[in-house]
Amino acid sequence: MRGIAISPSNHCYLQTQNTLPSQTKRTVNLNLNINPSNGRHPLLSFAINPSKTQTPPILSTTSSPPLVVFGSANADIYVEIDRLPKEGETISANTGQTLAGGKGANQAACGGKLSYPTYFVGQVGEDAHGKLIAEALENGGVCLDFLNTVPAAPTGHAVVMLQPDGQNSIIIVGGANMNCWPDTLSEEDLDVVRNAGIVLLQREIPDSVNIQVAKVRTLN
Repeated sequence: MRGIAISPSNHCYLQTQNTLPSQTKRTVNLNLNINPSNGRHPLLSFAINPSKTQTPPILSTTSSPPLVVFGSANADIYVEIDRLPKEGETISANTGQTLAGGKGANQAACGGKLSYPTYFVGQVGEDAHGKLIAEALENGGVCLDFLNTVPAAPTGHAVVMLQPDGQNSIIIVGGANMNCWPDTLSEEDLDVVRNAGIVLLQREIPDSVNIQVAKVRTLN
């Protein structure tokens, strides 16, 4: 069974046979970072620390048609604050950290952590944030054969301001998510879409790219 999902309310499922080779998957524990001292809401992340030795993943194989996520990858810069700054005001954050994220990368990470064959198609810049995202996805069991590194744009990133009651305010810089895409997607990118079991899209990459992917799924 194949499908495409642009939002939770829009699904189109098409019958087909998968022709992509089976992907070796890795099982990684999903951790919630909880700060017991302040009772704040946990941050769900798939960030990794390159300086630490990773626990060897458990290998398994599957013949399921893959999940293909065509979308965004961001470096999320989290800052915990007591309140939002006023106009013209500078305040200090209580804590701060940078985690791999983005709607598309988060979706792909969830598929990988469930040991489901998952491909991520997207773009990052040639910078430290791009390396952070690539390492996090790879350690989460996601296939990165279709992750493109572009030299002309920085990796997309977001500033996430978290308040004590769990409310957040977010500013997104599109970067490579919104720039340097080809006018026409390559046949390699379109083939992985044609042979997917499920395709997930978001609105954090150009609409022209999403439309091409959706048309391929509709006509295939």
